[in-house]
Amino acid sequence: QVRLVESGGGLVQPGGSLRLSCAASGMSFSRYNMGWYRQAPGKQRELVAGIGRDGSTNYADSVKGRFTISRDNAKTTVYLQMDSLKSEDTAVYYCNAKFVGFVYWGQGTQVTVSA
Repeated sequence: QVRLVESGGGLVQPGGSLRLSCAASGMSFSRYNMGWYRQAPGKQRELVAGIGRDGSTNYADSVKGRFTISRDNAKTTVYLQMDSLKSEDTAVYYCNAKFVGFVYWGQGTQVTVSA
């Protein structure tokens, strides 16, 4: 059974940093393209950052230069380092795994950026 478990969310002040982790199990992690999505209240879920099996990365324009996605295949974990956080980054952040026709989601972790 595939499981994606996010952690690291919380309350942070504007300009602060957080590091999200997504621990995967029950899957051949290195085969999967991994990503982080977020959903703010009243808005659609959107892609924040993705990392391919080959380590290639892509980012939403709104987070370029502030967020960094990485993966550790040995630990079957994907990370999202978030720096220079803004109030508009407030959302539930979800981990995503894709391989061919298989798509899996984590349960989400809340990130709140507020003074």
